[in-house]
Amino acid sequence: MSDQLLEQIVAEVQASPRYRSIHPGLVRRIAGQELAKGRKPKEAVKAVRNKLHQIGGAYQETPIDYAKLVFELAQLPAQCSDPDLQAFCRRTMQQHASTRERLPILDKIFSQALAPLAPVRSLLDLACGLNPLALPWMPLAAEAPYYACDIYSDQVDFLNQFFVHIERHGKAELCDLTAELPTQPVQLALLLKTIPCLEQVDKSIAAHLLDGIPAEHLLISFPVTSLGGRGKGMLENYEAHFKNLTSGRGWTIRRFEFSSELAFLVSRKG
Repeated sequence: MSDQLLEQIVAEVQASPRYRSIHPGLVRRIAGQELAKGRKPKEAVKAVRNKLHQIGGAYQETPIDYAKLVFELAQLPAQCSDPDLQAFCRRTMQQHASTRERLPILDKIFSQALAPLAPVRSLLDLACGLNPLALPWMPLAAEAPYYACDIYSDQVDFLNQFFVHIERHGKAELCDLTAELPTQPVQLALLLKTIPCLEQVDKSIAAHLLDGIPAEHLLISFPVTSLGGRGKGMLENYEAHFKNLTSGRGWTIRRFEFSSELAFLVSRKG
């Protein structure tokens, strides 16, 4: 496999508007995997796009107009308790399938699952999507920094403007968790419906995440239905998968079952 061919595949994949803002390192990693299988360039481009769709594209049915959102945000109060700001957050989260599924349980998932830690002193949101917009419903300390990362550069830019608007110390960054983990130590890290997506690229990544994320506590969740709304035994399968991943580690684990999400609060200390 030549570097020239690899870069050609990456450029062709990212020529599509749907994949233009995705972390190029992730595109390159998947392209390398597909070329290593002996695929021809045209087949490799199609396979990479299919994989990126599974990882992220499927959650954004239509492009999100971040410029319009930034304009709307600028007209709103900065206080997270303000009803107009919260309404904006809910409307915006509706545009991403993962956070849209969470909206019916937004009032209780964080208040219940994070109650043992409240108020949270620092937070890292991995493969965050639009979840940082749920910040008004999280039991965070007033000065708690909020760090986030995802594979979409336009989304990351929008989230940074959101943090500035609400005057929250924190930062969103572009990241490829299959290649590198953040190093900022925090009290709590969120891995919300993230493991199944990342396992599309690296089937062994879950243990690496559990061992390598620099957090005292992890809130890990799994979907209980597919994007199409089918259960298909997903809750039982993901619960068994999680138990296998954490078996023998001696961590304290609290289980929370909601209508659209199965969550586990993992405490490595105390």
